[in-house]
Amino acid sequence: MSDSMGWLIAAGVLVVLELFSGTFYLLMFATGLAAGALAALAGFGAAVQLLSAALVGVVATVVLHRSRFGHSRRGNTARDPNMNIDIGQKLEVDHWRDGHARVKYRGALWDVELGPGAHAQPGVFKIVEVQGSRLIVSGA
Repeated sequence: MSDSMGWLIAAGVLVVLELFSGTFYLLMFATGLAAGALAALAGFGAAVQLLSAALVGVVATVVLHRSRFGHSRRGNTARDPNMNIDIGQKLEVDHWRDGHARVKYRGALWDVELGPGAHAQPGVFKIVEVQGSRLIVSGA
């Protein structure tokens, strides 16, 4: 087996492992291994092959890490409408007790709590956050 084929098989293994990991970092290392295969095809020795694979892999990894794809977004999922379909929905509260209420929403009873700036008066409120089985609301 030629050197280039060994590099390409190793790159292929990393691409398959990448499919299971869900990050792009193994793909960047596979790119480095592909660079090693190109160096082998060009007829360079083992030292140049290793150096090109390492250099391309490290540079690709650094570029990925500095890009927007290299960082996971860890926002507050309790307030994220993309993560929770209840955020932004409206509900009606008939009466409040010390900033808390119990209302029927989506066929179940929920505890409702006033968010910052909301006033405890009967009416329609907008859900701004979900904390377990509590809905935090603001004025609609």
